Amino acid sequence: MNPDTRKKTESALSDFPENHSNISNNSHNYQNQVQDSKSQLNNNNNEIDDSWIKPKKTFKNALPQILAVSAKNCLLLTYGMTLGLPTIAIPALYHTSASNSSSFRHDELLQLNKEQTSWFSSINLICVPLGCIISGTITQPFGRKPSMIALTLPFLLAWFLFYYASTVIELYLALALCGLCGGLLEAPVLTYVAEITEPHLRGVLGALSSTTVILGSISQFILGDFLHWRKVVLYNTIVPVIALISLLLIPESPHWLISKGRIADAEKSLCWLRGWVKPDAVQYELSMLSKSIALNEEKVRMKQNKKFYSFYMKRTFLLPYFIITATFFFGNFGGMSTLQVNAVQIFETLGSPINGYTSTLILGMAQLSGSIICLILIHWTGKRPLTLVSTLGTSLCFFVVSAYVFTKQYNEQIIANVTWIPLVFLNMAAFMTHISIRLLPWMLIGEVYPPNIRAYASGASGSSSYIFAFIANKSYFMVLDHINLSGTFLLYAIVSIVGCVVLYTMMPETEGVPLEDIQEHFANKSKTFVIKIERSDKIRRKKTWAISNPALEVDQTETHI
Repeated sequence: MNPDTRKKTESALSDFPENHSNISNNSHNYQNQVQDSKSQLNNNNNEIDDSWIKPKKTFKNALPQILAVSAKNCLLLTYGMTLGLPTIAIPALYHTSASNSSSFRHDELLQLNKEQTSWFSSINLICVPLGCIISGTITQPFGRKPSMIALTLPFLLAWFLFYYASTVIELYLALALCGLCGGLLEAPVLTYVAEITEPHLRGVLGALSSTTVILGSISQFILGDFLHWRKVVLYNTIVPVIALISLLLIPESPHWLISKGRIADAEKSLCWLRGWVKPDAVQYELSMLSKSIALNEEKVRMKQNKKFYSFYMKRTFLLPYFIITATFFFGNFGGMSTLQVNAVQIFETLGSPINGYTSTLILGMAQLSGSIICLILIHWTGKRPLTLVSTLGTSLCFFVVSAYVFTKQYNEQIIANVTWIPLVFLNMAAFMTHISIRLLPWMLIGEVYPPNIRAYASGASGSSSYIFAFIANKSYFMVLDHINLSGTFLLYAIVSIVGCVVLYTMMPETEGVPLEDIQEHFANKSKTFVIKIERSDKIRRKKTWAISNPALEVDQTETHI
């Protein structure tokens, strides 16, 4: 811990009321209790009495964490809306001979050609990595909460730019602003969830982020089925306002507050987040968080002489990065990125028995259903089985649609009575991708990297997702011109089957495995193609509180704060 922070920490700790159990003086007591617990382990059939540190798992205890996560999810809902907007706007801005969109959806102010349309579906995505790169640097000095509050304003500006856009430049500017804000969200949103939640809630509340983004996209499909896209944009301005109000009511991350020496504020934050409890109830966690931050800062100071890139040349970064990047590649080039953006036109081109907008709404519901199934099953089945089912199922669905389109091109009479096939199988593909492969990399990011590089490695990994999505969407019309729609779906099927083989070979099962065991697995050269991670025998009490937070790193040594 740097001298300024240490001085603030010691000063704040000295101001604690006497009945708040002075952290520094009681560190010996905690160690004695640990030793007592170890003795009890030997005397009582190897069972540790860890009730003194075990968090309460009540609804009152979980409610404030749910509320805080929901507040930041309003921002993710807004960003999800920006991803879903092109799907309903493209049919109004770009017309093809196959389009039979209703006249009320035609945009009178602006029309796009094929090249402009490809940029319209992609420019948002390519701006996200830029925001990701600078997200941590910009938001760390100001805190998680203020950073998220500040981002509500650019989103509002972007929606008004969309609504009044009469030129392509204005449209592109709004998209670029949305993408930049989406990238800037990465650091404060991901770290805030990791730092405020308890271990038994962290997995579910963290996974809600992807589901919220999908829900934002679906909201555009629902509104687009009834309203012109500019009217939809006007309604979208409500969500950033709700986000602004909600974020003002939640506390700052206690982890960030402690790192700035604001111990008293961190105590208040923890009291709020743990169920509006009294300060005595959070003293142990506050002590250990302070200790963790001090140790991390000491390690950073000791490693300052090393080249910054040396940590990124080790297999503990390279192998996890390859696996995560591969899942992003297969998830985006497996067809779902382009299908979602161009869904209305694809359904109308294939002769869907129902309206293209309604078909797209069903597609969005299939995506959401798959995400919910993933949340329910992930702890029971693990990640690997869901991933294999997801990639194989997606490949099969696209094979069927490819065969249908091929048959339609050469003998339309054969499929005259089965026009429901593309509607059913494209929606099944959407469902299959979202039971794992589309969500998997976002779950892996918080698990596979060592603590000292986790923040930057996560940003680099997340950036690759948007780069792949940009390339997939930007090249869609080019691929379509060269190998037609049947060949395009066949390509998606092949990518998914290759993804199944690669992930079956190299991706270990990380669900329910302690973070330190995952890191040891990737550090071992002999385990590159080993899919089962061996779990070490750790002291059971480490699993009962926030030290297992992916943002933190703590050992058993006595605190010196």
